[in-house]
Amino acid sequence: MLSTKIICPSGHMGTAPIETGSFKIGCAESPDFVIADSGSADMGPFPLGADISASQEIWQRHDLEVMLLEARRLGVPMVVGSASDTGTNRGVDQYVRLIGEIAAEHKLASFRLAAIRSEIPLEDLKTRLKDGARLAGLNGRPDADAEVLEQTDRAVAVMGTEPICKALADGADVVICGRSCDAAIFAAPLINAGHSKANAFFAGKALECASFCGEPYMGKESVMGRIEEDAVYVSAMHPDQRCTPASVAGHAMYERINPYRETVPGGYLDMTNCHYEQVDEKTTKVTGQVFVEDEDYKIKIEGSGKVAERRLFIIGIRDPYTIANVDQAIDWAKARLNERCGPIGVDYDVFYHVYGRNAVMGDLDPGPVHSPHELGIVVEVTCKDGNRAEEICHMAGFNLFYARLPNVKGTAGTAAMLADEVLTARAAYLWTLNHTMRVDNPLEFTATEFHTIQG
Repeated sequence: MLSTKIICPSGHMGTAPIETGSFKIGCAESPDFVIADSGSADMGPFPLGADISASQEIWQRHDLEVMLLEARRLGVPMVVGSASDTGTNRGVDQYVRLIGEIAAEHKLASFRLAAIRSEIPLEDLKTRLKDGARLAGLNGRPDADAEVLEQTDRAVAVMGTEPICKALADGADVVICGRSCDAAIFAAPLINAGHSKANAFFAGKALECASFCGEPYMGKESVMGRIEEDAVYVSAMHPDQRCTPASVAGHAMYERINPYRETVPGGYLDMTNCHYEQVDEKTTKVTGQVFVEDEDYKIKIEGSGKVAERRLFIIGIRDPYTIANVDQAIDWAKARLNERCGPIGVDYDVFYHVYGRNAVMGDLDPGPVHSPHELGIVVEVTCKDGNRAEEICHMAGFNLFYARLPNVKGTAGTAAMLADEVLTARAAYLWTLNHTMRVDNPLEFTATEFHTIQG
């Protein structure tokens, strides 16, 4: 009977180190593949647009080292998705370099590495639009046009299974992918092995975040997927964690607009009729998943562009009267900015994040109004000119010291500063592209390069 085992030690390599104990327990069960994702759009548009890593290289290196040493010891392929958080060419090159350094340090026998790049030159997208291609907006976004591309600093294509399948079929021992669909990096070797797309993509969906599909909650612990001809089995490797019907089904609904549908390049996984069964203390069996092919093959494209410079000022408020009237104080402060710096929202913007009340969700906060004994206010100013942003932010913060409220008789001010300085924050970036484009060939936006890594 066809049976394949995949171990996944991390849902996002580099954000915190892999816990090696459960990983080695899993590797003792002789998995056929070692696979983990290393990227996401969750950290916002800045890392992609600025082309930097959101994770520390020291942790990325740690995770690559843990995985590579076990994969080479077992003699099984290793696949990494969305290298260095964003999957840009920089990220792929960084991971190829780190793999080479690790192999040399440990004097590993030589092996073949496939680097799959999926960053898209903006001129390529502009040419395609001129030639009549459509960049179709997702989740209510309008279609992208030339103006949107002018606002974009960097774009990546989210690859499906096909380039990974080809790299493995061509003899890659290690595959470092640019931006890739999370589930696809797991599904690719399973499709190559002859498994159905339904089981392959469900395994990918279940395993993509590693121990998030188990209970109790644990981060950076390993899980094992055993994929048979008729079912997917998901098992927790940590001694104190288990995969249950509730935990696996819950993760299958994770990050979904439709909890029963996982859209991937080439189609979607329909989980409407999935059946979850506990088969032993740590393992859940899943059946009933169906894969639905798209008529046209579409690739998701992510793009980001710089909007402005950002400055921050941090203030604490302890006075109960000011806390009770903080909205009026902020309105007064904004009115002074409008008078002295011009209308807010024209060439600059200002935000007062009120921590202790609704700073996380703003007006969407469903919680009841309460009276905290102190508030922290982060004043954020965005402006294309960094010097002007700093001037406005200083004024926006200090305006809260002088806010004129009825019944205030004291002259000592109603706020305290964490530091008497404006803090320079990272620039503000915007997601410009969250779109799809139809392609004739699933490999169209990718380029694969093989390296022989000499340990």
